Amino acid sequence: MLTLGIETATERVSVALGDHDGVLGSIDITRGRRHAETLTPAIEFLCRQADVKIDEVAVVAVDVGPGLFTGMRVGIAAAKAIALALHIPMVAMSSLDLLAYPLRRTDRLIASVIDARKGEVFYAFYRQNGQGIQRVLDPTVGTVDDLISDLLGRGQETLCVGDGAVRYREEIVAGFATDFAGSSYSFPSASALVELAHLKALKEDWVEPHEVQALYLRQPDAEINWTTRN
Repeated sequence: MLTLGIETATERVSVALGDHDGVLGSIDITRGRRHAETLTPAIEFLCRQADVKIDEVAVVAVDVGPGLFTGMRVGIAAAKAIALALHIPMVAMSSLDLLAYPLRRTDRLIASVIDARKGEVFYAFYRQNGQGIQRVLDPTVGTVDDLISDLLGRGQETLCVGDGAVRYREEIVAGFATDFAGSSYSFPSASALVELAHLKALKEDWVEPHEVQALYLRQPDAEINWTTRN
């Protein structure tokens, strides 16, 4: 069962192909916020290099956020268009889950932290389990102080990961002693998306395109500005 993974919720555009043999290939591009211009050529290039035709894809997996509003919309729209055109189902995953998954072998609490701008972060907590990771705090949005407060409340040995952890590293360390994952783990990966989605697809744990919605956690800036203006 060939799965196409699309991840555009952060600064990086990431696409991957995988099946029962694992990830067949992936492309990660971090160059400004040119998601719309980058995504389709990246998918086409990946398919050519993997010697795969797009109509061979059986499932489309997509990162639904939280993250950058425009980036999420670009990825979700493209994933839905492909799924509708090929009449295939979709698997929707959170960007915070994708950050935690590559660290699933640690015994520490995993804190996935994404830069939400405006002095805020999106974050969620995870623990290792026999099948990978288990979420122990659902995705939320708050200030860095809110994140530190939640970490202090648990008082557990922690590993922080994500571009939010990178940006606010000094503030986090000043409030809570924690370790940080390497810079190569700073962004969600379409490779992790494909691995997780394939497991779901084998159980037919998927959704139809019209059921896929972005996980915003807060209003888009345009709505906030309009409400403030009124």
